[in-house]
Amino acid sequence: YSKFSHEAFAQLIRPGTAIVIDDVEDRDIGSIGSNNILSWYKRGAVGVVTDAGARDTDEIGLEEVPLYLRKKGRGIRPGRNEIESVNRPVVIGGVLVCPGDVVVADGDGVVVVPRAVAEQVANYASKILAGDKSARRNLYESLGKPLDKTVK
Repeated sequence: YSKFSHEAFAQLIRPGTAIVIDDVEDRDIGSIGSNNILSWYKRGAVGVVTDAGARDTDEIGLEEVPLYLRKKGRGIRPGRNEIESVNRPVVIGGVLVCPGDVVVADGDGVVVVPRAVAEQVANYASKILAGDKSARRNLYESLGKPLDKTVK
C-alpha cells in the first residue's frame, strides 16, 4: 500500500518544499488529512496547496501547517487514492505550476512565480514590501499603536 499512498513521494521532500497537489478527480473529498500534512511538515515541507479538498482541517489549523485548498472535503474516501506522478507540471486553479517554481501564499491567496524569473520578482516584491511596511509603520506611530511584526 505505501508505494501508492501520499508517502510515496515523501523522500523527495526537502526543507523549503511546497507540496502542490492536482487532485482533479477527487475535488469533493478530502484526499489529504492532518497526518499526511504533519508528516510532510516534519520532513521539511513549508505548506500544501491543492485544487481539491482536505479533511481534518480543524486539526491542521491547530498544527499551524499552512494549507491552501479549494474547499473542505468530506472525511470519508470511497476507496483509496493512488499517485499518478510526482515532480511534474500541474495546473492548479488555471495556473501552471512546474517543479522548482516559487509558491507564495497567505490568507489572500496563492501566487506562483516561474523559477526563471523568481529572483527578479523577489527583488521587485521586496522593494514594494519595504515601502509598504514603512508607510504602515508611520501610520502606527502617528496613531500611538504598538508596532507588530507586520511593520517591524
